Amino acid sequence: MNAQTLEQAARVGFESHFAHEPVGLWSAPGRVNLIGEHTDYNDGFVFPFAIDRRTVVALAERSDRLIRVASSFADDAIEISLDELFPENLHGWSAYPLGVAWALGQFGADLETVTGFEIYIDSDVPIGAGLSSSAAIESAVAVALNEVWGLGFDRRTLAKVGQLAENRAVGAPTGIMDQSASLLGEKDSAVFLDCRSLDSEVIPLGFDEAGLELLIIDTRVSHSHATGGYASRRASCEKGAAALGADSLRDVSVADLDRAAELLDDETFRRVRHVVTENQRVLDTVRTLREQGPTAIGALLDASHVSMRDDFEISVAELDLAVETSRATGAIGARMTGGGFGGAAIALTPTELIPTVKAAVIAAFAAAGFGTPELFVVRAAAGAGRAA
Repeated sequence: MNAQTLEQAARVGFESHFAHEPVGLWSAPGRVNLIGEHTDYNDGFVFPFAIDRRTVVALAERSDRLIRVASSFADDAIEISLDELFPENLHGWSAYPLGVAWALGQFGADLETVTGFEIYIDSDVPIGAGLSSSAAIESAVAVALNEVWGLGFDRRTLAKVGQLAENRAVGAPTGIMDQSASLLGEKDSAVFLDCRSLDSEVIPLGFDEAGLELLIIDTRVSHSHATGGYASRRASCEKGAAALGADSLRDVSVADLDRAAELLDDETFRRVRHVVTENQRVLDTVRTLREQGPTAIGALLDASHVSMRDDFEISVAELDLAVETSRATGAIGARMTGGGFGGAAIALTPTELIPTVKAAVIAAFAAAGFGTPELFVVRAAAGAGRAA
């Protein structure tokens, strides 16, 4: 749905749940990671961009210390006092927005003096597709509370708030990439982020001028970062870094891989090799965009997928088929995106070939007996902010 429709739905949802009008609307986008997967929690480099799918929150302050949270994807409102706002008390979908309120306190907000609030959440960011519906919720709530509580936190601090909420309240050991993209994104640009220093630079993509679209192929194979596959990959990375005497895999270069192959067991080595080469691919992608433009980055996207499929082993058959089919029918590069074990693939495709690629992917999924994927184009969009 378009932005106005989504904002109106959030306003109506708020009024129907709480029987009065909100004081404002805030929104934040989902994100797609162009390249740089599982590098963020290894202090590496990532290159995501905010997309034109958003989460909207409608909010009003209360005069007491009660928080009431409702959404379009759950029937009942969740109620909790600010005095009970601890990670162990937060469960289910409401842990995302409530976790942000708690995490703001960890970064200096005085939760003893602020008032409670009512909030309603609506979104058109697909859930479980690897487009970070979670960070969109966290970022929208963070900018809303930052404003109404008068906190004055900058965008980078709010990204840390969202990450802490996801790590502690939700229990997903994710890095800071998703929140950074949602908060720092700009139109037709991506965010080149150093996850160690948190330095970021907005890099023009030039997709529009080059006649390219980024096609999302949502396999509808659901995934969850809070489950074991993600955590075990992170543990392998930490094991590999320790064995190599490095603080993190950020400190391991491609030139170190021969030594790593001698020191590590095969599985740990392959996990390490993915992260080390993926870091280099991010740097190469940024350089290639600057020097040659977006039509020249296809091989880097392709190599990223092969690395995730074979070394990190986080792809699934549906993702592989999406990538192979889109490449065979005109995409200049394609890869799975997000944490893996399901979710979405991306295919950088000339605008005129989008219908061809879509039809081919749908036909290939049907022939393989897979469920019908959802396919849609996303554009790089502005980050979180007040909507109304």
